[in-house]
Amino acid sequence: MSDAASALHTSAIQSLPLLARGKVRDNYAVGDDRILMVASDRLSAFDVILDQPIPGKGALLTQMALFWFDKLGAICPNHLTGDAPESVVTAAERAQVQGRAMLVQRLRPLPVEAVVRGYLAGSGWKEYQHNQQVCGVALPAGLRNASKLPAPIYTPAAKAAVGDHDENITYERTVLMIGPELAAQMRDTSIALYQAGAQIALAKGIIIADTKFEFGLDAQGRMVLMDEVMTPDSSRFWPLEAYAEGSNPPSYDKQFVRDWLEQVRIDGQPWNKRPPAPQVPADVIAATAAKYREALERLTRP
Repeated sequence: MSDAASALHTSAIQSLPLLARGKVRDNYAVGDDRILMVASDRLSAFDVILDQPIPGKGALLTQMALFWFDKLGAICPNHLTGDAPESVVTAAERAQVQGRAMLVQRLRPLPVEAVVRGYLAGSGWKEYQHNQQVCGVALPAGLRNASKLPAPIYTPAAKAAVGDHDENITYERTVLMIGPELAAQMRDTSIALYQAGAQIALAKGIIIADTKFEFGLDAQGRMVLMDEVMTPDSSRFWPLEAYAEGSNPPSYDKQFVRDWLEQVRIDGQPWNKRPPAPQVPADVIAATAAKYREALERLTRP
């Protein structure tokens, strides 16, 4: 998938009932206990879905998620069934799922996004300059932009509907939402997943500055890792060789598109970060696709 014509903006599986379209994934029901998750090439920035897809992005995200599910399986069970996605669609529909879909357990999603930050970046850096905290977590004085934190911090968010912004919430609120045992399990598991993944990535020359995980409950009430794991869509990836404390490192993730959007002027005014999104130039799309490819290639090389 190297050109815009081959990109998949929206899947159209007719043989299965559509459950939902997210910012990136289209989910289809397979019976009452499984879901076919198709990763499209859509890109969202500032919670707005862009009109132009990033060719090959869905396949890259799926390959990366499968890589992490394999590496991190000892820490937490995941939603993969082990069945081939192509086995539940018609022959004519296989091209839409080939390499970009996962056949997963149907879970009861927990309404909390588990965000773990290992470095001070983005909105966290802005907040720290204001009150020396990130999402209510007090941090030591003297940190700079892109500083590595003394230890990873857990800063959960309440999930929002498509098009809305996730809301940063306190750990105490997660206790009220899902109960003390699940809240503690989610926090501790997320930090363990981040620490293990960050160590693996660092050995491949990638800093994972922050990431988010999603969990659901299976029929037995077990907490299961779901959706995607440590991809450039859910994480901030920095090349180790370009990292320097005090400045924004270049990133492998969609920050490249975000930076372009921040500079766009419409009738002389900055984009208001509401639909419709500006039309992204072909060179920005191509550069973004290249960054996703490079991240996967680095991460999975021997």
